Amino acid sequence: MKTIDVSLKVITFGQMKSFMTDFITTIGQKVYVPEGWDLKPASSKAAVIRHERIHMRQSKRHGRIMFSIAYLLIPLPIFFAYFRKKFEQEAYEESLRAIYEYHGELAFTPRLKSDVIDHFTTSQYFWMWPFKKNLETWYDNFVAKLLQKNN
Repeated sequence: MKTIDVSLKVITFGQMKSFMTDFITTIGQKVYVPEGWDLKPASSKAAVIRHERIHMRQSKRHGRIMFSIAYLLIPLPIFFAYFRKKFEQEAYEESLRAIYEYHGELAFTPRLKSDVIDHFTTSQYFWMWPFKKNLETWYDNFVAKLLQKNN
């Protein structure tokens, strides 16, 4: 993880400073968590683990090597990381389901939406997708469908 942390700092020109303190990473079937993980509320940890479990299933479904190549490189590692976007959208949909189950519809605040969208459009995931409006539409449609299904 320390090697990944240094690599991320280099390739993001110092923008990615919080990998070791804020990010959960799954490689294969192993989940790496930052210090302070044990202090997080159980519902937050459960939502994160559900998100990471989606990545484990994606890796198994596509094969670990193909999943890794698609996630990291195709078609580009930055700005147009289409497969990373698709894989993360599927995982974030599970995160949003968990948030709804644990906290109800009041959890869907503008701040939550902004935080999710920022993962796709900032250095957090290496600027994987530049089309913010596209992501906002995906988020809004998914949340609306989730709320409609459960009301």
